[in-house]
Amino acid sequence: MSAGAPRRPRRARLVAIALGATVLTAGFAALGVWQVERRAWKLALIERVETRAHSVPSPAPGPEDWASVTAETAEYRRVRVSGTFDNARETFVQAATDYGAGFWVLTPLVTDRGFAVIVNRGFVPPDRKDPASRAAGLREGPTTVTGLLRITEPRGAFLRANDPAADLWRSRDVSAIAAKRGLEAPVAPYFVDADAAPNSGGWPIGGLTVIAFRNSHLVYALTWFSLAIGTAIGGWIVARHELRRRPSAN
Repeated sequence: MSAGAPRRPRRARLVAIALGATVLTAGFAALGVWQVERRAWKLALIERVETRAHSVPSPAPGPEDWASVTAETAEYRRVRVSGTFDNARETFVQAATDYGAGFWVLTPLVTDRGFAVIVNRGFVPPDRKDPASRAAGLREGPTTVTGLLRITEPRGAFLRANDPAADLWRSRDVSAIAAKRGLEAPVAPYFVDADAAPNSGGWPIGGLTVIAFRNSHLVYALTWFSLAIGTAIGGWIVARHELRRRPSAN
């Protein structure tokens, strides 16, 4: 066997080391860049939502605008809607708040324009679920509600399923609630979280919308970039060690 023969396996190892380190470094760096982009998107989203939530209220979208109502274009927009509550068709959705466990009181409001909007009037504890226990807070006659537009909540990955047959609700699924309550007027594909304006008798308690967005993208980005740098350095160290092991040419 010639003196140069042993170099081939080592050369192959060097190529494999270089290739592996390059691929991993590029992959980790790409993930870091993606997290930086996600962070920019998240910051823009937070700014957009904060602007909407604290803006002057605008009329709630009517049927002609429903097709354009999406989370991106309208969620948390401050709106105002006028009409009459249909208190006989309240729906109670399980809720966990700073006041403890209880229910959101969702009540259809038939607007002056002939369509219905489901309004989340606020929170009640279990002992106030019965409308008779909070009769003073049942608004009768024409009224105006100001609050935040929210997108319907059909069951998602982190929500347990509703059970309309048992009238058990864990999310605010507008279409399912409208069907269960037999609403006749066209129903908006969103609901409105009423603001903190007090109700007579103190119930329900409105204004409890939680606006919070997790933003850990900077930490994730730094983690991926650190892995990219560490992989590059590690690949260089291993390759240098492999080169030092190569026998000198005769």
